[in-house]
Amino acid sequence: MCARVFESLTDSATGTRNRMTRVTLRVNGDDHELDCDVRTTLLDALREHLDLIGAKKGCDHGQCGACTVLVDGRRINSCLAFAIGYQGRDITTVEGLADGDTLHPVQQAFVDNDAFQCGYCTSGQICSAVAVIEEVKQGWPSAVTEDDHPRLTREEVRERMSGNLCRCGAYANIIPAVLEAGE
Repeated sequence: MCARVFESLTDSATGTRNRMTRVTLRVNGDDHELDCDVRTTLLDALREHLDLIGAKKGCDHGQCGACTVLVDGRRINSCLAFAIGYQGRDITTVEGLADGDTLHPVQQAFVDNDAFQCGYCTSGQICSAVAVIEEVKQGWPSAVTEDDHPRLTREEVRERMSGNLCRCGAYANIIPAVLEAGE
């Protein structure tokens, strides 16, 4: 892949540097070909090239979680990931969680528990919650897991969701929403 990237950076006829390349991303089950700068983040590719605006640019430093998406079922901060590095991977955004008009169980639990206020962080919170529930099902321990047998408890949810910040303070409703969806 590095050789391919290097070739895309240099125009063979003129020897000048060209930072544009073709990137193919599989997002929400569909392949998308994009012509973008090799430095384009996954977040910017989703928002600016594919008009998928669920993931938000909060801090742009990977500290708030508003940009959280799922890659091969695991959560990442898309503001820190270069799009070119995610070719051939299965990327899921909040827009890809629902099945038609039927919300994903986590999305429905957020609605039922009024787990958002302004909604800015909600997409990242929901994607992270989907991954949290799967991590627990897979038996992956966290810093608060007792006896290496994780169970979806308030403490587990609080610990595992700690990378997603909410400036409105909707945590009191987010935790019950994640617990409900995990049942």
